[in-house]
Amino acid sequence: MDKLNKIGLPIVVLVMFAIIGIMKSAVNIGYGEAGVLFETFGEGTVIDEPPLGEGFHLIFPWNSVYLYNVKQQEVFESQMQVLSSNGLEISLDVSVLYQPVASELGLLHKTKGANYLDIVIVPSIRAVARSVVGRYTPEQLYSTKRDAIQSEIYEELKDGVESQHVQINAVLVRDVTLPQTIKQAIERKLSQEQMSLEYEFKLESARKEAEKVRIDAKGKADANRILNSSLTTNILRDKGIEATTKLAESPNAKVIVIGSGKDGLPIILGNQ
Repeated sequence: MDKLNKIGLPIVVLVMFAIIGIMKSAVNIGYGEAGVLFETFGEGTVIDEPPLGEGFHLIFPWNSVYLYNVKQQEVFESQMQVLSSNGLEISLDVSVLYQPVASELGLLHKTKGANYLDIVIVPSIRAVARSVVGRYTPEQLYSTKRDAIQSEIYEELKDGVESQHVQINAVLVRDVTLPQTIKQAIERKLSQEQMSLEYEFKLESARKEAEKVRIDAKGKADANRILNSSLTTNILRDKGIEATTKLAESPNAKVIVIGSGKDGLPIILGNQ
């Protein structure tokens, strides 16, 4: 019995070590994840091979695998305090969509580590936001330049972190909050500018209408002047004779001639 125990105990120990080794060697990588292999007895973090993809993998039990989320993720920076070009404090809410560059995951792990969000992205967001907003006045930030600010933050942030193995997909400026007194002053100014534009539009409309009336009146005056200059005495006499003749030929007219009218034309009275 003692002999059996001496033989069985090592076997049990070996089996246990084998089970532990298999468990240590088995790595399951979920969807949207990738694994960085660390070789304990090798060169450490493996950077010259692609990271481990989704699914089941076997590794040496003395090595390790560090998992990273390689899906698109979002970081939201709320109420960042930045200064405008004239030194006024502005509150900014910004969302950034990002993900690690999967093919460079080994370099990211080796140089930045799993906490790369707080080491790379968040500080870069704050620095770039301060730089971009500092180029504009509060009025521009409030009214016309939000899209420009968003675009500039995206371009500068993307350029700043791409060398650090992180990909920026989009930047969304969700809110720009000005001091209340500044906001009210800007709204008053914009309202006054709008009223001024409306007044100028009314003046321009009235001017165009007056010009139209003047042109119409001038056209009528020119037409009358041309007509009057063309109606000579002979033309008027011929027109009168022509009209008298047509009236006399009418079957419904009775013609009575009593002397002569102006310019020697007869006076015709009576009709049916």
